Amino acid sequence: MKKKIKSEHQRETAFLRHCIRYDESPGRRALDDRITQIQRDERCVRRAMWLMALLAALALAGLCYAAIFLDDYPQRTSQFVTRFIVQVFGAVGLASTICVVAFLGLRMIYRLRLDRRREECRQLVTKLLESRLGKPITTPWRESPMGDRNRETVQVAAGRNGSPDQSESTAQG
Repeated sequence: MKKKIKSEHQRETAFLRHCIRYDESPGRRALDDRITQIQRDERCVRRAMWLMALLAALALAGLCYAAIFLDDYPQRTSQFVTRFIVQVFGAVGLASTICVVAFLGLRMIYRLRLDRRREECRQLVTKLLESRLGKPITTPWRESPMGDRNRETVQVAAGRNGSPDQSESTAQG
């Protein structure tokens, strides 16, 4: 069984899609469908880009072949055939290179769209968590992780949670 290696971006998107499945709103389904479609389109563009890169490499190899071997054997081929082969390989290589650049731009556009949908997922997950768990408690963050400042932060955080007795044991331990 072949295991696919996922990037951090793909893992985070999969996690967000999993989180929004806990929401029952109709907007959730539409958002999930849009993300799926964008991922499909991006994958298709990525494959087309690699195919065009391979075609450009083959055209370059054909031009190198024509430059090295066809000049050595003029009796086998006429000048017309030689020029025709060079023009075909040149045109295929140039067209493939232009396509790679265009597909790269299109892939960037799909990535931006996916990033926007991921932000919508984050907002939906935040609303979902707030509706089920309430607003999060914010605690002040001090720069120094050691000493009295850390104890003050622990005491303030424990005091806000309504457990002043725990703050003493937490600060000392």
